[in-house]
Amino acid sequence: MSAHAATAPVKLPKAIVASVKGFVADHGGSATAVLQPVGRVGVRVTLVGSDGILGDRVVADLAAAKELVATVDGLTEADEWDRELTSIATPRKSHWAKMAGWVANQKRFPKARNEN
Repeated sequence: MSAHAATAPVKLPKAIVASVKGFVADHGGSATAVLQPVGRVGVRVTLVGSDGILGDRVVADLAAAKELVATVDGLTEADEWDRELTSIATPRKSHWAKMAGWVANQKRFPKARNEN
Protein backbone atom coordinates (compact mmCIF):
# COMPACT_ATOMS: atom_id res chain seq x y z
CA MET A 1 0.00 0.00 0.00
CA SER A 2 1.44 3.37 -0.95
CA ALA A 3 1.83 6.26 1.43
CA HIS A 4 -0.23 8.43 -0.90
CA ALA A 5 -3.32 6.24 -1.13
CA ALA A 6 -6.13 8.11 -2.82
CA THR A 7 -9.20 8.72 -0.74
CA ALA A 8 -12.53 7.79 -2.24
CA PRO A 9 -14.74 10.74 -3.17
CA VAL A 10 -17.57 11.41 -0.76
CA LYS A 11 -20.96 10.33 -2.09
CA LEU A 12 -23.78 12.45 -0.67
CA PRO A 13 -27.38 11.23 -0.81
CA LYS A 14 -29.28 13.28 -3.40
CA ALA A 15 -32.21 13.76 -1.02
CA ILE A 16 -30.00 15.47 1.58
CA VAL A 17 -28.39 17.76 -0.99
CA ALA A 18 -31.80 18.65 -2.44
CA SER A 19 -33.30 19.37 0.98
CA VAL A 20 -30.41 21.61 2.02
CA LYS A 21 -30.54 23.46 -1.31
CA GLY A 22 -34.28 23.92 -0.76
CA PHE A 23 -33.70 25.20 2.78
CA VAL A 24 -31.15 27.75 1.56
CA ALA A 25 -33.49 28.90 -1.23
CA ASP A 26 -36.48 29.17 1.12
CA HIS A 27 -34.63 31.15 3.79
CA GLY A 28 -33.00 34.05 2.01
CA GLY A 29 -30.58 32.40 -0.40
CA SER A 30 -27.83 31.84 2.15
CA ALA A 31 -27.30 29.90 5.35
CA THR A 32 -24.64 29.04 7.87
CA ALA A 33 -23.89 25.44 8.82
CA VAL A 34 -22.56 24.32 12.18
CA LEU A 35 -21.06 20.82 12.01
CA GLN A 36 -21.59 18.82 15.20
CA PRO A 37 -20.38 15.22 15.52
CA VAL A 38 -22.99 13.04 17.26
CA GLY A 39 -21.06 9.81 17.80
CA ARG A 40 -21.67 6.73 15.70
CA VAL A 41 -24.74 8.28 14.12
CA GLY A 42 -22.62 10.75 12.15
CA VAL A 43 -22.50 14.52 12.01
CA ARG A 44 -25.44 16.84 12.58
CA VAL A 45 -25.39 19.77 10.17
CA THR A 46 -27.40 22.52 11.85
CA LEU A 47 -28.49 25.19 9.39
CA VAL A 48 -29.25 28.81 10.23
CA GLY A 49 -30.90 30.59 7.31
CA SER A 50 -30.21 34.25 6.63
CA ASP A 51 -33.69 34.88 8.08
CA GLY A 52 -32.66 33.07 11.28
CA ILE A 53 -34.80 29.95 10.82
CA LEU A 54 -33.18 26.71 11.99
CA GLY A 55 -32.96 23.42 10.14
CA ASP A 56 -30.78 20.36 10.34
CA ARG A 57 -29.70 17.19 8.57
CA VAL A 58 -27.49 14.30 9.65
CA VAL A 59 -24.78 12.89 7.40
CA ALA A 60 -22.49 9.90 7.83
CA ASP A 61 -19.25 11.63 8.81
CA LEU A 62 -17.31 14.89 8.92
CA ALA A 63 -16.02 14.44 5.35
CA ALA A 64 -19.62 14.19 4.10
CA ALA A 65 -20.62 17.26 6.12
CA LYS A 66 -17.78 19.31 4.66
CA GLU A 67 -18.64 18.07 1.16
CA LEU A 68 -22.25 19.14 1.72
CA VAL A 69 -21.13 22.65 2.64
CA ALA A 70 -18.90 22.76 -0.44
CA THR A 71 -21.66 21.45 -2.73
CA VAL A 72 -24.52 23.78 -1.78
CA ASP A 73 -24.27 27.34 -3.12
CA GLY A 74 -24.91 29.96 -0.46
CA LEU A 75 -23.97 27.63 2.42
CA THR A 76 -21.00 28.55 4.61
CA GLU A 77 -19.48 26.73 7.56
CA ALA A 78 -19.20 28.30 11.00
CA ASP A 79 -16.40 27.19 13.28
CA GLU A 80 -18.73 27.12 16.28
CA TRP A 81 -21.88 28.57 17.79
CA ASP A 82 -20.83 32.13 18.52
CA ARG A 83 -22.75 35.11 19.86
CA GLU A 84 -23.48 36.53 16.40
CA LEU A 85 -24.88 33.25 15.07
CA THR A 86 -26.98 32.46 18.14
CA SER A 87 -28.40 35.97 18.19
CA ILE A 88 -30.00 35.52 14.75
CA ALA A 89 -31.18 31.93 15.25
CA THR A 90 -34.98 31.88 15.52
CA PRO A 91 -36.77 28.56 15.89
CA ARG A 92 -39.96 28.18 13.84
CA LYS A 93 -43.25 28.23 15.67
CA SER A 94 -43.88 24.72 16.98
CA HIS A 95 -40.16 23.82 16.71
CA TRP A 96 -40.17 23.28 20.45
CA ALA A 97 -42.99 20.76 20.06
CA LYS A 98 -41.07 18.77 17.47
CA MET A 99 -38.03 18.64 19.73
CA ALA A 100 -40.07 17.80 22.83
CA GLY A 101 -41.67 14.69 21.34
CA TRP A 102 -44.42 13.18 23.50
CA VAL A 103 -43.98 15.90 26.13
CA ALA A 104 -45.25 18.51 23.65
CA ASN A 105 -48.79 17.11 23.85
CA GLN A 106 -48.99 17.39 27.63
CA LYS A 107 -51.43 20.01 28.91
CA ARG A 108 -49.86 20.63 32.30
CA PHE A 109 -46.59 22.09 30.97
CA PRO A 110 -46.27 25.83 30.29
CA LYS A 111 -46.06 27.09 26.74
CA ALA A 112 -42.65 27.90 25.31
CA ARG A 113 -41.63 31.54 25.56
CA ASN A 114 -41.75 31.99 21.78
CA GLU A 115 -45.32 30.60 21.52
CA ASN A 116 -47.81 33.38 22.27
